[in-house]
Amino acid sequence: MLAALWAADGPLTTSQVRQAVGGELAYNTVQTILVRLYDKGLIDRMADGRRHEYFPVKGAEELAAEQMQALLSRGRDRQAVLQRFATSLSVEDARVLRAMLGRRS
Repeated sequence: MLAALWAADGPLTTSQVRQAVGGELAYNTVQTILVRLYDKGLIDRMADGRRHEYFPVKGAEELAAEQMQALLSRGRDRQAVLQRFATSLSVEDARVLRAMLGRRS
């Protein structure tokens, strides 16, 4: 659902989200998922008559970074987690990370 909202040019109704994810899920299922995402603070909504239009609160990149931070915080040995992550990166991802860290110093 979030991917559909991120890909949209603006807020989407439940029907539009349903269509964007392929239309195979029941309307009520899509509505339930949207309400749960709203309750978790991942999306917001605005009233449009009797219906709501939904939109993401954070971009995909920001949410992914927050999830990575949360996982990192749960580890007992933060350095070991970072080391394991860094050694699992592709050559290109490692190059990008090194360049970014070089700019921070």
